[in-house]
Amino acid sequence: MATLTVWKFDSPEGAAGVESTLLELQKQELIKVVDAATVSWPADATKPKTKQLSNLAGLGALSGTFWGMLFGLIFFMPLLGAAVGAAAGALGGKMADVGIDDDFIDSVKSKVTPGTSALFLLSQDAVVDRVRAAFPSGHSELIQSNLDSEKEAKLREVFAG
Repeated sequence: MATLTVWKFDSPEGAAGVESTLLELQKQELIKVVDAATVSWPADATKPKTKQLSNLAGLGALSGTFWGMLFGLIFFMPLLGAAVGAAAGALGGKMADVGIDDDFIDSVKSKVTPGTSALFLLSQDAVVDRVRAAFPSGHSELIQSNLDSEKEAKLREVFAG
Protein backbone atom coordinates (compact mmCIF):
# COMPACT_ATOMS: atom_id res chain seq x y z
CA MET A 1 0.00 0.00 0.00
CA ALA A 2 1.29 3.44 -0.91
CA THR A 3 0.98 6.42 1.37
CA LEU A 4 0.79 9.99 0.18
CA THR A 5 2.16 12.25 2.88
CA VAL A 6 2.64 15.97 2.91
CA TRP A 7 5.23 17.40 5.28
CA LYS A 8 4.95 21.15 5.87
CA PHE A 9 8.07 23.08 6.91
CA ASP A 10 8.31 26.48 8.58
CA SER A 11 10.65 27.96 5.98
CA PRO A 12 10.74 28.14 2.18
CA GLU A 13 13.96 26.06 2.20
CA GLY A 14 12.83 23.39 4.67
CA ALA A 15 11.41 20.85 2.22
CA ALA A 16 14.46 20.96 -0.05
CA GLY A 17 16.66 20.42 3.00
CA VAL A 18 15.24 16.95 3.76
CA GLU A 19 16.06 15.39 0.39
CA SER A 20 19.35 14.01 1.70
CA THR A 21 17.54 12.76 4.82
CA LEU A 22 15.13 10.79 2.63
CA LEU A 23 18.03 9.28 0.67
CA GLU A 24 19.63 8.16 3.94
CA LEU A 25 16.34 6.73 5.25
CA GLN A 26 15.99 4.82 1.98
CA LYS A 27 19.51 3.38 2.36
CA GLN A 28 18.57 2.22 5.86
CA GLU A 29 15.41 0.60 4.39
CA LEU A 30 13.20 2.69 6.66
CA ILE A 31 11.17 3.94 3.70
CA LYS A 32 10.72 3.20 0.02
CA VAL A 33 10.26 6.45 -1.91
CA VAL A 34 8.00 5.88 -4.92
CA ASP A 35 7.92 9.54 -5.93
CA ALA A 36 8.39 12.95 -4.36
CA ALA A 37 8.01 16.64 -5.11
CA THR A 38 8.57 19.85 -3.20
CA VAL A 39 6.81 23.19 -2.99
CA SER A 40 8.74 26.25 -1.87
CA TRP A 41 6.84 29.46 -1.18
CA PRO A 42 9.02 32.48 -0.31
CA ALA A 43 7.20 34.99 1.89
CA ASP A 44 7.36 37.73 -0.74
CA ALA A 45 6.20 35.56 -3.67
CA THR A 46 2.66 35.52 -5.05
CA LYS A 47 2.80 31.80 -5.84
CA PRO A 48 4.97 28.83 -4.87
CA LYS A 49 7.69 27.10 -6.87
CA THR A 50 7.33 23.36 -7.44
CA LYS A 51 9.91 20.69 -8.22
CA GLN A 52 9.66 16.95 -8.79
CA LEU A 53 12.48 15.11 -7.02
CA SER A 54 13.33 12.63 -9.75
CA ASN A 55 16.57 11.51 -8.10
CA LEU A 56 14.51 10.10 -5.21
CA ALA A 57 11.82 8.47 -7.31
CA GLY A 58 11.62 4.72 -7.61
CA LEU A 59 10.70 2.60 -10.61
CA GLY A 60 6.99 3.15 -10.01
CA ALA A 61 7.26 6.94 -10.09
CA LEU A 62 4.28 8.88 -11.32
CA SER A 63 4.43 11.27 -14.22
CA GLY A 64 4.85 15.00 -13.80
CA THR A 65 1.21 15.18 -14.87
CA PHE A 66 0.09 13.95 -11.46
CA TRP A 67 2.15 16.49 -9.55
CA GLY A 68 1.12 19.26 -11.94
CA MET A 69 -2.55 18.46 -11.50
CA LEU A 70 -2.30 18.16 -7.72
CA PHE A 71 -0.34 21.40 -7.34
CA GLY A 72 -2.70 23.13 -9.75
CA LEU A 73 -5.69 22.18 -7.60
CA ILE A 74 -4.02 23.20 -4.37
CA PHE A 75 -2.07 26.33 -5.25
CA PHE A 76 -2.89 27.69 -8.69
CA MET A 77 -6.57 27.07 -9.42
CA PRO A 78 -7.85 30.35 -7.90
CA LEU A 79 -5.37 32.22 -10.12
CA LEU A 80 -6.71 30.66 -13.31
CA GLY A 81 -10.23 32.08 -13.08
CA ALA A 82 -13.62 30.85 -14.22
CA ALA A 83 -12.49 30.06 -17.77
CA VAL A 84 -11.13 26.72 -16.64
CA GLY A 85 -14.06 25.78 -14.40
CA ALA A 86 -15.09 22.67 -16.36
CA ALA A 87 -11.51 21.44 -16.59
CA ALA A 88 -11.05 22.03 -12.87
CA GLY A 89 -14.15 19.98 -12.12
CA ALA A 90 -12.85 17.07 -14.19
CA LEU A 91 -9.45 17.40 -12.54
CA GLY A 92 -10.99 17.37 -9.08
CA GLY A 93 -12.98 14.28 -10.02
CA LYS A 94 -9.83 12.42 -11.09
CA MET A 95 -8.13 13.27 -7.81
CA ALA A 96 -11.17 12.18 -5.79
CA ASP A 97 -11.20 8.89 -7.71
CA VAL A 98 -7.74 8.11 -6.37
CA GLY A 99 -8.45 9.11 -2.77
CA ILE A 100 -7.31 12.74 -2.74
CA ASP A 101 -10.45 14.53 -1.67
CA ASP A 102 -11.47 18.13 -1.02
CA ASP A 103 -10.69 17.85 2.71
CA PHE A 104 -7.11 16.82 1.95
CA ILE A 105 -6.68 19.58 -0.63
CA ASP A 106 -8.23 22.22 1.65
CA SER A 107 -6.06 21.11 4.58
CA VAL A 108 -2.85 21.42 2.55
CA LYS A 109 -3.97 24.72 1.01
CA SER A 110 -4.64 26.22 4.45
CA LYS A 111 -1.28 25.14 5.89
CA VAL A 112 1.20 25.59 3.02
CA THR A 113 1.25 29.37 2.72
CA PRO A 114 3.80 32.10 1.90
CA GLY A 115 6.94 31.66 4.00
CA THR A 116 6.65 27.86 4.15
CA SER A 117 7.49 24.81 2.05
CA ALA A 118 6.21 21.26 1.73
CA LEU A 119 7.43 17.83 0.75
CA PHE A 120 4.86 15.71 -1.11
CA LEU A 121 5.92 12.09 -0.73
CA LEU A 122 4.47 8.92 -2.21
CA SER A 123 6.07 6.08 -0.29
CA GLN A 124 5.75 2.48 0.80
CA ASP A 125 6.90 0.49 3.81
CA ALA A 126 7.75 3.52 5.91
CA VAL A 127 8.74 3.13 9.54
CA VAL A 128 6.77 6.27 10.36
CA ASP A 129 8.21 6.95 13.81
CA ARG A 130 11.80 6.78 12.49
CA VAL A 131 10.96 8.93 9.45
CA ARG A 132 9.23 11.53 11.62
CA ALA A 133 12.20 11.57 14.04
CA ALA A 134 14.63 12.19 11.15
CA PHE A 135 12.89 15.41 10.12
CA PRO A 136 13.64 18.67 11.98
CA SER A 137 11.58 18.65 15.17
CA GLY A 138 9.41 21.65 15.82
CA HIS A 139 9.81 22.84 12.23
CA SER A 140 7.73 20.28 10.34
CA GLU A 141 4.15 19.09 10.42
CA LEU A 142 2.72 15.94 8.89
CA ILE A 143 -0.48 15.96 6.84
CA GLN A 144 -1.26 12.42 5.74
CA SER A 145 -3.62 10.67 3.32
CA ASN A 146 -3.39 6.91 2.96
CA LEU A 147 -4.05 5.20 -0.34
CA ASP A 148 -5.15 1.58 -0.30
CA SER A 149 -3.96 -0.83 -3.00
CA GLU A 150 -7.04 -0.19 -5.14
CA LYS A 151 -6.62 3.60 -5.00
CA GLU A 152 -2.90 3.31 -5.69
CA ALA A 153 -3.64 1.24 -8.83
CA LYS A 154 -6.27 3.78 -9.90
CA LEU A 155 -3.78 6.61 -9.32
CA ARG A 156 -1.24 4.92 -11.57
CA GLU A 157 -3.88 4.23 -14.21
CA VAL A 158 -5.24 7.78 -14.27
CA PHE A 159 -1.85 9.52 -14.23
CA ALA A 160 0.34 7.08 -16.16
CA GLY A 161 2.67 8.96 -18.38
